[in-house]
Amino acid sequence: MRNIHIAIAGNPNAGKSTLFNALTGSHQHVGNWPGKTVKKKVGRCKHGDYPMKVVDLPGTYSLSAFSPEEVIARDYILDQQPDVVVIVLDSANLERNLYLAVQTLELGVPIVAALNMSDIVDAQGIKIDYEHLEKALQSPVVRTVASKGEGIEQLIETIIDLAEGQSVQSPDQKEPFSINYGGEAEAEIQRVEERIIQNSAVPAHLPERWLAIKLLEEDEELWKRMEGVEGGPRLLEETQRGIDRLEKLYGDDLDITFAERRYGWIAGLVQRAVKRTVSNRMSTSDKVDRIVTHRILGIPIFLIAMWVVFQLTVNISGPYVDWVDGVISGPLTSWIEALIGRVGFGGTWLEGLFLDGIIPGVGGVLVFIPVLMFLYFALAILEDSGYMARAAFVMDRLMHIMGLHGKSFLPMLVGFGCTVPAIYATRTLENKNDRILTGLLVPFMSCGARLPVYVLMASVFFPSNAGLVIFGMYSLGIVTAIILGVILKHTLFKGKEQSTFVMELPPYRLPTLRGIWFHMWKRTSAFLRKAWTVIMVVSIVLWVLISIPMAEGGLFAETEVGDSLFAAVNRQIAPIFGPLGFESWETSSALITGFLAKEVVIGTMSQVYAVEKGVEGIQSTSFFEDLGTIVTGFVDATMDAVKSLPLIMGINLFEEEEKPEPTALMNAIRMNFEASSGGHGALAGLSFMVFVLIYTPCMVAVAAERQELGPKWMWVSILGQTILAWLMALIIFQGGKLLGFG
Repeated sequence: MRNIHIAIAGNPNAGKSTLFNALTGSHQHVGNWPGKTVKKKVGRCKHGDYPMKVVDLPGTYSLSAFSPEEVIARDYILDQQPDVVVIVLDSANLERNLYLAVQTLELGVPIVAALNMSDIVDAQGIKIDYEHLEKALQSPVVRTVASKGEGIEQLIETIIDLAEGQSVQSPDQKEPFSINYGGEAEAEIQRVEERIIQNSAVPAHLPERWLAIKLLEEDEELWKRMEGVEGGPRLLEETQRGIDRLEKLYGDDLDITFAERRYGWIAGLVQRAVKRTVSNRMSTSDKVDRIVTHRILGIPIFLIAMWVVFQLTVNISGPYVDWVDGVISGPLTSWIEALIGRVGFGGTWLEGLFLDGIIPGVGGVLVFIPVLMFLYFALAILEDSGYMARAAFVMDRLMHIMGLHGKSFLPMLVGFGCTVPAIYATRTLENKNDRILTGLLVPFMSCGARLPVYVLMASVFFPSNAGLVIFGMYSLGIVTAIILGVILKHTLFKGKEQSTFVMELPPYRLPTLRGIWFHMWKRTSAFLRKAWTVIMVVSIVLWVLISIPMAEGGLFAETEVGDSLFAAVNRQIAPIFGPLGFESWETSSALITGFLAKEVVIGTMSQVYAVEKGVEGIQSTSFFEDLGTIVTGFVDATMDAVKSLPLIMGINLFEEEEKPEPTALMNAIRMNFEASSGGHGALAGLSFMVFVLIYTPCMVAVAAERQELGPKWMWVSILGQTILAWLMALIIFQGGKLLGFG
């Protein structure tokens, strides 16, 4: 049998030396580490046929190389590569002690967690879920009382098993242990890691991901090492640029930011694995979390927070939506019309392309930019303050109760922004079946592209309760995903093992303006890029199809919308939606083009509804007068938005003002839905919103599903969601009629 090399690490006063003595007895010697005055303890023991060398590393709280003890402990683990590292944890102070364990796991070495002084924990009425700890740490956990010799025999047997290659990991846990440091940080870590891999001169025994993290943390010792490596200075120069970018974003040093992430992960683990049955002193954060993450109160608090977000989004953004609409339909349209006339194309098909195609299509979507900006502003505050992680923790517990994988809620949270990155985020799930199931459920989260559709339809049919209706749409998506997940988990995915998930609970902190602006602009700019690419192309193609006459003798670009090729094709599709309350070719065409991008639904409506042509809103006089009117309109919109703030909580501190008149598009939608539904326009509008919520996501999201889930599950998603959307919209409309609603 081979010699087993063991290193023992732990915080000061965790019982590390006591455990070392219990293992080695009198077979130990003490000296100094080479070049250091720190004491070095080495001992030997034997279990059966296995001789063991045990090294007691200096007591340390971390492996951050800020002290000689930390440098010794880290270098020994890296350079000597022991077979097993035993991390001695004070069971009564797990949250503090686990930081060293997490850093050791990031080194990629096998560890055994010895939960020492467990008798004290028992006396305090604290219950520890050892199985959950094992799965979260992906390492064996042993209960010990070193001072009494309890658990020593089991610890030795566990060390031997681990040294011989046996692991507590399930077959699905193939990924090495890692902490998620957040989207932007993870992207930078990956970039540095790739540069390290490409540099063959970097010492092979240094784990690439760990080294990338430490370089980004500006670990002084490792920076010195890399300066002496061929290609190292260039690597450090590129890393420094990444550090500068991230520190501007986070507003703090990266080592502090990364430490907070680790402590957040640990806090989530401890909250789930440690149950205190006796009253303990709690920090202010703990007291807040006791309410926010409460088993019963947590979900209502989350729903109230979301309700406030959507009230804020609708009420505060409303004046800015009217302002943008006035700018686009007034000065901008006048300027483009004048420019086309000045270059000699007035009255031609080119003028029709801009005034009847591009401006209504793209402009009809850009009107809702303020809505998205305020939504992303509110979500950025929740994320940066640390509350969104608590919301995920609360929903994680609910999803476990409903039979779903807890980690699945993180991609779903991403789905509120965009479905495409949410589907790619399922890669973080170790289990293949969990990835597929989560990928099928993610599209039910209302992405930002659906929000303008909700806002428009709710403003048409439910102007007094638009925020509540939009909140209902988002809630319906979550509930649908949960119910469908339960059904699938107990049918197609029945009996599949769930892997453990630790919900990260970062510390509460005051959001920075830089961070809020970064997240808000990053998401809004993605929407704007789509407006100038996908939506513009679709608008042009739609205009061409609308311009092709079907009637004999008709002229291109001079035919009525209802007599066009586009209308003729969609009249064949429209009867499918008859039972849902919106049997008109205009509405069906919006849903068909919505497959390309959900934003296009509104752009299509702006083009195909027979609204009065011409310049609306702000009338153009001269360029400078128009600019003055635009600025004045923005100031007025800001004042109206400030007045709307109390309305979020249902309080009106100002005099009642007249509500803005519905636009021509809104009136056209109302009349069309009233006619096609037999006078049940509001019910048909609600049915339409439910269909948009549920039916198949955009083509880019479908492509992501094919890549991540495979062609089979892509078609399951497309067909399944479309059929489910039709059935749910049918129930809403026909059921509502039977009950006398609408």
